[in-house]
Amino acid sequence: MAQASTAQAPTLDWERDLAHDADVVLGIDEVGRGCLAGPVALGVAAVRSQRLLAGERAVEGVRDSKKLTPHRREALLPALQQWCDAWAVGWASSEEIDQWGISHCLGLAALRGIAAVQETLAHQALAPDAASALRIHAILDGPNDYITPAMGALDAPALTFPCVVSTRVKADMTCALVSTASVIAKVTRDRYMVELAQQNPQWAAYDWADNKGYGTAAHRAAIAQLGATPYHRRTWHLV
Repeated sequence: MAQASTAQAPTLDWERDLAHDADVVLGIDEVGRGCLAGPVALGVAAVRSQRLLAGERAVEGVRDSKKLTPHRREALLPALQQWCDAWAVGWASSEEIDQWGISHCLGLAALRGIAAVQETLAHQALAPDAASALRIHAILDGPNDYITPAMGALDAPALTFPCVVSTRVKADMTCALVSTASVIAKVTRDRYMVELAQQNPQWAAYDWADNKGYGTAAHRAAIAQLGATPYHRRTWHLV
């Protein structure tokens, strides 16, 4: 079980640096990349640069979702959602992962989340021309930018305005906005997998309410005995 981290808390330092050349800064992180079942989810958390440059502080206690207990993540979620100027979770299904591969689907899910955040930000703008001029800069956790290559794909949503993406290894541990996205994505996807298990008691052997689709020994044993469901990533090595 995850434990609350005593390591140094993430800061908004890099977010503030980017805010000098952007109107909105986004934090983006994924959950479910390595699962055997269920969708991949990308959390997107947005804060306006004006707030960052005015000395905005992150929500007390926010950390990378993996460093927090499930109870602590649930407790933090409402404050994190309220703190953001906009937030969203973008999804790509197991069927899409089988069809297009995980890398493209990470980008696709991220773009779906970014598009939803941009729609919220556009509605908040004081004038339409202000919305069209918004400069967006996103911090993506990890070494690889899988978002930019997915832009313009036939299955990708059109963005209201451009989004520059910068990657940062361990951003979920060092950048508070990415930590925020991490918690939002984790809680939202975990809830989805619990609901999926509750709605399908015939699949109780897969134990999704507990493993959230990850490849535990019990999950793999159930697949070996019962086969895959429509929610499994059938092109993956399941057993």
